[in-house]
Amino acid sequence: MKYVEFGAEKNQASEIVIGMMRISEMSTKEVAALIDSGLEAGINFLDTADIYARGKSEEILGKVFAENPALREKVILQSKCGIRIDEDFTWFDFSKKYILSAVEGSLKRLQTDYLDCLLLHRPDALMEPEEIAEAFAELYKAGKVKNFGVSNFNPMMMAMLNEFVEFPLVTNQVQLSVAHTPMIDAGFQVNMHWDGAAMRDGGILEYCHLNNIVIQTWSSLQYGYFDGVFLGSEKYPKLNAVLNRIAKEKGVTPAAVALAWILKYPAKMQAVIGTTKPARVKESAAASDIELTKKEWYEIYLSAGNKLP
Repeated sequence: MKYVEFGAEKNQASEIVIGMMRISEMSTKEVAALIDSGLEAGINFLDTADIYARGKSEEILGKVFAENPALREKVILQSKCGIRIDEDFTWFDFSKKYILSAVEGSLKRLQTDYLDCLLLHRPDALMEPEEIAEAFAELYKAGKVKNFGVSNFNPMMMAMLNEFVEFPLVTNQVQLSVAHTPMIDAGFQVNMHWDGAAMRDGGILEYCHLNNIVIQTWSSLQYGYFDGVFLGSEKYPKLNAVLNRIAKEKGVTPAAVALAWILKYPAKMQAVIGTTKPARVKESAAASDIELTKKEWYEIYLSAGNKLP
């Protein structure tokens, strides 16, 4: 397992992250086994959010920490806030009052005194950076949050926050997989008429690379917006053929190759996986040690239906 420097304390964070979104129906013993399988493979980073299963995912994880007191200090724990759900109505809220209350709720559910990192989950068009800065400062000084980041933010949003927040943003969690590549497509298609030339993200990858911000990828093995996993999908026959061939050559799984494709990008990268199976966690961990050639990286990219000018 390879690691990236993460946060003010420059913690060594594993390139593979275990996502906790789907653990709400698991037992504490099953979740503990999932985390242990990751630790055995070198994965020391857990990602969750206050809205996952309406807080139940955090509650289950908190019970795991309570039942396994030594476990909390072995992992880097990250959660998110900012998405509010009131029955069937959803909106975004980055007010100081809500950020503070959301973190208090997460800490209580997680049965921990602090988060290693807090992310603002989805951009709030009405966000006031001064309020966010005040909330972050209060949480940091109280020892409740050590680092701060964002999710699904474009570069201008990040730059605006960095003008007010006294703690540099350490990460941006965005959707990226070999079957979802608009951030990469736009870089290839500069000044072209093709649809891929539209830069919808404002240059997130380049901005994060330039500013030493960790890029975390969600839906790392999916296509579309939660449309499904591309591995084994009849919608991606060429991609699967290439992934299967390279996986066989390297003695790993196709999933590991697909994750290695993400990690090949020359910035500080972490790929979030959403599996609930310990065996798949171990298989995914192998991605960090796969050395794809540039030719292999481009072959995988093109096999997903992408094109070069």
